[in-house]
Amino acid sequence: MSWSKKPEHPDKERGYHHGNLREALVSAALSLIAEKGAMGFTFAEAARAAGVSAAAPYRHFRDRDDLIADVARRGFDELTRALELAWNEGRPDAFTAFEAVGRAYLTFARDEPALYSAMFEAGVPLDRSVELRTAADRAFGVLRLASERLSARMPEGKRPPALMMSLHMWALAHGIATLFCRNDGGRRALPMSPEELVEAGLLVYLQGLGFNGPAEAR
Repeated sequence: MSWSKKPEHPDKERGYHHGNLREALVSAALSLIAEKGAMGFTFAEAARAAGVSAAAPYRHFRDRDDLIADVARRGFDELTRALELAWNEGRPDAFTAFEAVGRAYLTFARDEPALYSAMFEAGVPLDRSVELRTAADRAFGVLRLASERLSARMPEGKRPPALMMSLHMWALAHGIATLFCRNDGGRRALPMSPEELVEAGLLVYLQGLGFNGPAEAR
């Protein structure tokens, strides 16, 4: 399910009944993030965009950052699903699945820019809520698992720490996503696709660790 789609009629005042005010505010926040960026709107503007009074959001959220934290939590949940699907339990081999996880990260950043912005550009700490921290840890856990499986296929005595591998993989995919997968003027031009860049980067990185390719990952 995509949370980044703008409402069909964003300027139309929306009412709510008990039970969907939270969803109306999340939808409004995503629309405002897409329009103004994660730091570009106030709590009152989110209420106005949701078609409710300025006091109504306090039924569910303490402040704007609390609302953004909930949006980010949903983003991490979606990212986890995307990464798990790409990992596919390490099939057909750990090397190929490892690359697929990197590509999935790029796809998420490209397809869900508002969620991505809430997760990484809003300045809201992960410890804002237990739910946000847990969701973020689950997403990173997929990278950690992929790294552990791939590291285990390397020659004994030359196996790099899985945590180091997962952090390097995350930094590579996140950097490429941030620079080259944006849907705004901040996107840099590339002579290749971002997917090709992440695959080449992972290959060079893994070969530097002494891993020669899919044949060793089975």
